[in-house]
Amino acid sequence: MTRPLLLVGAGGFARETAEAARSAGAFELVGFVDDDLALVGTVLDGLPVLGTPEVLLEHDDWLAVLCPGSGVARAALLDRLEAQGIVEDRWATVVHAAAVVPPSCPLGRGTVVLAGTVLTTAVQVGRHVVVMAGCVLTHDDVVEDFATLCARVALAGHVHVGTGAYLGAGCLVREHLTVGDRAVLGMGAVILQDVPADEVWAGVPARRVRGRTARREEGEQCALETKETR
Repeated sequence: MTRPLLLVGAGGFARETAEAARSAGAFELVGFVDDDLALVGTVLDGLPVLGTPEVLLEHDDWLAVLCPGSGVARAALLDRLEAQGIVEDRWATVVHAAAVVPPSCPLGRGTVVLAGTVLTTAVQVGRHVVVMAGCVLTHDDVVEDFATLCARVALAGHVHVGTGAYLGAGCLVREHLTVGDRAVLGMGAVILQDVPADEVWAGVPARRVRGRTARREEGEQCALETKETR
């Protein structure tokens, strides 16, 4: 039996999530919602934009998935909607039919895994994580809540990705390393040592570029990440 599914967000990643949900065959897609009022009433890839995220409050039987590309934005949306009464079991987990997620690899609620991704064995993925197309997560990796793994990220064994970390497209992380909470890895970065929380690293091999502990820097990074995924 399929369940109605609402996509919270109407950017590029939300549209990719819609395709993943279609392929899974477990959902009846009802449309998008977005805070951009200019999108309300339009149609994207055959689905209507129904209103703001609060539309979810009007339909107790609908599931939903948070679709901003930034973990900071997903966490803020979650806080906003749960404060209005949305409970944990309303969040759907969406896995594309062309992804490999074996039984030994549990996924948290609200997580999205796109096509071509492979989890090998004993990988743990938290809540509201985004795993974009073509990623490889190998044995005993742990990915915490609100992390974002962009296309073709590859994690060797026993890697720990912290809460809200953002791993840019094509970056590689060596085995037994930690990427700290809210850390940002640039596209194509090769990580050969632990990355502390709240730091931006880039390059081959990757080196620290700057910190991102200031509120202003976090806001700028969130805006950049959101723009890239719309």
